Amino acid sequence: NEGVSSGVEKFKKETSSAVAEFEPANETQFEQAQRRFAQRGQDPIIAVGFSQAVALTKVAKEFPNLHFTVIDSVIDLPNVQSIVFKEQEGSYLVGVLAGMASKSGTVSFVGGMDIPLIRRFACGYVQGVKAAKPDAKIIQNMTGDTGAAWNDPVKGGEITKSQIAQGSDVVYAAAGGTGIGVLQAAADAKILSIGVDANQNHLHPGQVLTSMLKRVDVAVYNVMKSGKDGAFKPGILELGLAEDGVGYAMDDNNKNLVSADMQAAAEKAKADIISGAEIGRAHV
Repeated sequence: NEGVSSGVEKFKKETSSAVAEFEPANETQFEQAQRRFAQRGQDPIIAVGFSQAVALTKVAKEFPNLHFTVIDSVIDLPNVQSIVFKEQEGSYLVGVLAGMASKSGTVSFVGGMDIPLIRRFACGYVQGVKAAKPDAKIIQNMTGDTGAAWNDPVKGGEITKSQIAQGSDVVYAAAGGTGIGVLQAAADAKILSIGVDANQNHLHPGQVLTSMLKRVDVAVYNVMKSGKDGAFKPGILELGLAEDGVGYAMDDNNKNLVSADMQAAAEKAKADIISGAEIGRAHV
């Protein structure tokens, strides 16, 4: 949502266009909000998150002359654009950095809701860690199987403490608001953490190794711009490293944590993924 807001603000500033926004209090409001926007003739209409897909499918069919976009899900309708990200690619890069940064040889992952989307984060991370340190141990835990898993920083902290007790010295959080508790627990224990989606390096300067960036801001800006320009394109848009849809964050907050060799390894992995070259220990 933070990323979406950034994209919206950029669009508003550059075009002086009005943008209507609604933040649902619960899932029962998805369809109501989407239909209200459609009845007003607002176009395009962007639904953020896979959980809005069922409602959007229904509303998009009712308003075939309007354009809709869904993020993190796929809807096969002629007036819907589906934007999905290759989270596994960005996660691979932060996995390489985690593997090289770990002194204990054990790193960990805390996911939010146990869904295929979050499994992609975990899968890429594990492969990246193994590329950098083949004998590394990776501990993985999901927070839950309902929407509450995204908003439980206390549980995120508890899971992280358990992973630290098992030897983890780098933890990657892909868990929404729950991740705030993960990063806090890591900082308290003086181990490294990895943020997600937006650049979270500033939350605990010098203790967040990096953040896996998911450029939802760019995607939303492009959707709104294409809608304004009459160039909206329905179908599936998949954004990975090649499209600058995912990546990792480097700034003053983590520059002393990521050595030149580590960054070179991550950049080599990035180039190899984009080119389709075989990925493996050759990076490091």
